[in-house]
Amino acid sequence: MVFPLGDLQRTKIVPFATYVLIALNVMAYFVQLDHGEQFTTSFAATPIEISHNEDIAAPFAIEIPRRVDLLGRDDGAPPRERVIEQGPVPFPVWLTLFTAMFLHGSPLHLAGNMLYLWIFGDNVEEVLGTVRYIVVYLCCGLIASLAQIAAAPESPIPTLGASGAIAGIMGMYLVWFPYNRVRVLILRVIVDVPAVIVIGLWIGFQIWQGAGSLGRLGMTGGVAYLAHVGGAVTGIIIAFLFRNDARRLGQPTLFDVVR
Repeated sequence: MVFPLGDLQRTKIVPFATYVLIALNVMAYFVQLDHGEQFTTSFAATPIEISHNEDIAAPFAIEIPRRVDLLGRDDGAPPRERVIEQGPVPFPVWLTLFTAMFLHGSPLHLAGNMLYLWIFGDNVEEVLGTVRYIVVYLCCGLIASLAQIAAAPESPIPTLGASGAIAGIMGMYLVWFPYNRVRVLILRVIVDVPAVIVIGLWIGFQIWQGAGSLGRLGMTGGVAYLAHVGGAVTGIIIAFLFRNDARRLGQPTLFDVVR
């Protein structure tokens, strides 16, 4: 297990936007706790709602398929039902693509995402500046959600979380700061590893897991690996567009390494 703890590259700015995004995510989670499951489900991005541009305003039940192993054998368990606690939202349903970025399924989900944003966000904000950074963050999150929805547009399972947007931030960090040292916990040992290895392995794992999940997309919950891949690819593309801004910091980017 590789668990990042922080990077060693200080910035010359105070990353206000990163701090505000973290604060908004934490505040949104407390609102979720106060308002209950239906609030979270309603303001998450549900693929079938987005693809049909139709707000589902009441709870409904779906059948959970049996688990199937690699040989195609199911576990023999009887089918189960799950109630999706949907409710109306006070705006066009496509805007849940944005509200979903600030919702999380558990304290661990929130903490993990905010840790990654805290580690990698400040350096990316330094390159882009506050306003562009926020716009790019939202764009990465939007495209990440659309990638997941496009793969299973009829899915009734809500998607939520900041990980797609943060994957975009990580994609930019990978390109702009490949040699930055990232402190990681490997098993029980703390070591410093180049960012290109840490983030490269993370993206590779998302691609691998995303490919393995294609056969069961939209049927059950779980990690939205395709959203992670979509966000990361978007971040990498954006990094190419703003490569000269990164070079002004005087550090070798991935462009300089591969030339």
